[in-house]
Amino acid sequence: MRKFLFFLLMIALVFACKSQPQIEEEESVIPVDVLEPEFEIVSIIVIQADLVNTQFETVLKVNNPNEFALQLSSLKYQLYGNGLFWADGARNDILQIPARSSSETKFRFSMNFINMNRRLLDDIIAMRQVRYRFRGEAEIQPDVPNHPHFVMNFDITGLSDVKQKAD
Repeated sequence: MRKFLFFLLMIALVFACKSQPQIEEEESVIPVDVLEPEFEIVSIIVIQADLVNTQFETVLKVNNPNEFALQLSSLKYQLYGNGLFWADGARNDILQIPARSSSETKFRFSMNFINMNRRLLDDIIAMRQVRYRFRGEAEIQPDVPNHPHFVMNFDITGLSDVKQKAD
């Protein structure tokens, strides 16, 4: 009887070693800390100046402090110049920012001088720096498998050069 039980045990072990369990592989999500990108207005460029309205192009630099690329998929913003509302807008599919690097994008807006403070008008005419406030929200998609997008709020201030567009 012992030999028979030993024989059954050996057969069971052989079959157990040969057959591997069919476990469905799950895509594992490894949590990754994502640092928010940093925004900076590099310059404000006068595209076309008319008697009342002026068209501008703003260069936005986005710095990515992460070890992986980021996609700036949407941006809603308000721009203020010298403390006064200047422009707002929204854009989609804006920019790919490489890992530990930065990228720039441009967007246009217009200003009606009738509604503006005289000091802002004088600074723009003289091509002096303008104190800006750039605020809003951005949707960011990290280039990490299975990592969801996130929405970040931003509110930055600084000084920006005002330049004339080169022909």
